[in-house]
Amino acid sequence: MPGRREGATQSCGTGEMAGQKTDGRDVHVGQRLAEQRKKASLTQKRVAQSFGMSAAQLQKYEKGTNRISAIHLDTFSRLTGVPIAYFFDGMDRGDEPMSPEAAPPGFSESSQQVYAADNPWLGLADVVVKHVNSHFPEQDRHRFAAILHAIGGQLRG
Repeated sequence: MPGRREGATQSCGTGEMAGQKTDGRDVHVGQRLAEQRKKASLTQKRVAQSFGMSAAQLQKYEKGTNRISAIHLDTFSRLTGVPIAYFFDGMDRGDEPMSPEAAPPGFSESSQQVYAADNPWLGLADVVVKHVNSHFPEQDRHRFAAILHAIGGQLRG
């Protein structure tokens, strides 16, 4: 195709991402996406706009027809304040856990501490900052920051 980079992938809407067919795991993640979107009172149109895609494409993610990218899943996680792990909780892996001897390096290690980005308050902070930066003039942003600073001081005692 003219203008297309060699090796680039293109979504063809047939339930694939980068040549991989979708499966029950994509349906599970999609159901969780739809559930959290509704809990957050967000429309498909609103979420799709924040991703720069059509509502129809978001609907394909929610139905598991197309596989959502890690970037979009992270963005959605921050938008709703839900840890990324939530979307995978309870997922049927369809196989038995591997023994430590059979697992590839890294998969048999003990679990790590939760990364700070999994803190739902950080997702809320990201949304608030983005909103304030895009809707308020600089002087009001400084006032808002001063108010938050005062609140922080009161919370620390």
